[in-house]
Formats: sequence, C-alpha cells, structure tokens
Amino acid sequence: MLRQSIVLLSRRPSLFGTGASEISSTCTNVYSPSITQHGQFSTLTATKKPLRLMPVGGSVTYGVGSSDGNGYRQFLGDMLRADGYQVQFVGSRRSGSMTNGDNEGWRGYRIDQIDSKVRKWVSTLAPRVFTVNAGSNDCVQDFRMEALGLRMENMLEFLWQANPASVIILSTLLVNRDKDINSRVMDANDQFRKLTELKAREGKKIVLADMNNSRGPQLDDLVDGTHPNDYGYKKMAAIWFNAIRRAREKGFL
Repeated sequence: MLRQSIVLLSRRPSLFGTGASEISSTCTNVYSPSITQHGQFSTLTATKKPLRLMPVGGSVTYGVGSSDGNGYRQFLGDMLRADGYQVQFVGSRRSGSMTNGDNEGWRGYRIDQIDSKVRKWVSTLAPRVFTVNAGSNDCVQDFRMEALGLRMENMLEFLWQANPASVIILSTLLVNRDKDINSRVMDANDQFRKLTELKAREGKKIVLADMNNSRGPQLDDLVDGTHPNDYGYKKMAAIWFNAIRRAREKGFL
C-alpha cells in the first residue's frame, strides 16, 4: 500500500509526458488517419477489436467546457475506431451529444466520492479499460492532500480486484489558473506519478497519461481556468490515445 507519508517529488510539472503524443499543427484535425507517427494512428487495422472503456472522474470527464458536452470522449472514440477498435464507452451517466456518451463523470466530486460511485457499476458494466482523471476537486477543496495518492490507490485497487485484467490509464491533473490550486495540482501529480511507478513495479496493468506538460491543455485552452475548451479536449484525447497504444505495446490489450 502507498503510505500516507508519500514523499512528494519536485513541484515543477514535467515538461515531457511519458510517451505522450506530440500535438502539432494538425491538432485541428487531431484524429486524421493520415497521421501515423509519434503515437498517432496505426495502419494495421485488419481486425476490429472490442474495447469496453469507462471514463472515470469529475467534471472534465463529464465534458464541462466543451461546446457539445462530449469533452475528450468523442475525439478519443474516433481515434480508437480509426486504429482498429470497436469502442463502447460504459458508465452509469450520460452526457454530450455523442451517440455513446456513457461515462462515470461526477461534477464536483473528490476521489473518495467518485470511488463510491464507481464501485456500484464496475461488475455490472464490465469495462476492460479505465481512463481516470480524478482529483481536481480534492485540490480545489484542499482536502487532505497528503493522502490524495492513497485515496487514488484505494480506488484503483478495487478496479483490479473486480477484474485483475483491467487496464488503468491514470491521468495527471490539468494546469489550473488559480496559483494556489495549481500548487496543489502539482503535488497531486507528483503523487500520481509515484503511484503509477509503484503499481507498475507490482505488475499491475497501468499506464500514465501525463496531461500536465507542454503537450497537454495550456491555460489558454481553458474556458474558466479549470475546464478545457474543445481544443484542450482534443489535446487530452491525443494523450489518452497514445497511452492506450502504449498499453497495447506492453501486452495489456
């Protein structure tokens, strides 16, 4: 178990994602099948592989700030389908204009509160992959920050207990315009990076999706200092996509 006394690393956010996708001038069409390098699209799509994916988190997962309410989910789904997957988003909630808008995005909820919701649905909905972006509200509320990593670990361990084959893509938190909140975001991200390294050493199927760097949403990509606009959500989708491809390369999928 990750001890509550988890030692925080440097407070500077990483400038380099863990294999995160480079966002270039193609970001306006970030899921174009013509993009084939740097974690974008595979040309090997002969077999369509089913993928049940549960987006887990707070308002960013729900899609707040996007023009259509889809957040990153529609962009990510299109990318994965172009890469040969039959994607089915699952969750007890539904948001956005997309046909398959199911998710576990709980606006204003902390990690412990999201955990209590997710536990009710994992066995029934049987997701294989989880994209987890949770903890922003812990930072906003300054809620027991020293134990934030432990709360996340508790949730992830339940997901693996429900299905040891579960693949967890754990996201770092997005930059925040409020300097005090952003300081706590950096602390949270340090804990998430340590947690990912720990669980990987334990042999768990986990990959970090680092959103808090030059490739992720920047302050100019936020509509209110916290939630991304459509352009920011496209950046998130590309990073999620690249992390899922790394999971496949590791043999997790």
